Amino acid sequence: MMNRREYDIAFVGLKPGVHEFNYEISDKFFETFQQQDFADCHAQVKLLLDKKSSFMQLKFEIGGDLMVTCDRCNNDLKLDLWDEFNITVKIVEEPELMNDEEGDPDVFYISRGESHLNVENWIYEFINLSIPMHKTCGYDNADGPQCNQEALKMLDKLEGEKPAKPDVNPIWKGLDQFKNKKD
Repeated sequence: MMNRREYDIAFVGLKPGVHEFNYEISDKFFETFQQQDFADCHAQVKLLLDKKSSFMQLKFEIGGDLMVTCDRCNNDLKLDLWDEFNITVKIVEEPELMNDEEGDPDVFYISRGESHLNVENWIYEFINLSIPMHKTCGYDNADGPQCNQEALKMLDKLEGEKPAKPDVNPIWKGLDQFKNKKD
């Protein structure tokens, strides 16, 4: 994947302290990545970079909204994004070795000879991590106009057709005799 220069931060020229970077993210940003499970993304990423002598603290604040498909009724659902992520970037002699051995995903190593830090992949990951795994209209909105009423009726119908579960699992049938036995 090709790095886009607008996501490169020339940290060598920055003085120690906190620096702010802002990015407006739309669907165009995701064109170089694989197909997404969302559309119509309007996200703002605020990056606070706290530069120290041998490391940098990066705090990503994600905000905005995008459209997803409701997992329950299959209608389009506007989802608000808001999340924060922190990354520590350490400057070391052998970054490849350190990145391979590091167990903490929130720590990333770069070489002492590096002058730029590309944040494009982190922005991509953090926006995707801001989307919940289970996307529904919400139980408080389940009867609202955005929910697909036909799909909900079909789900209710299918739920009523489930076979009754037996009270006792036949696997455990012979074990009842040992239930209250004392040594």
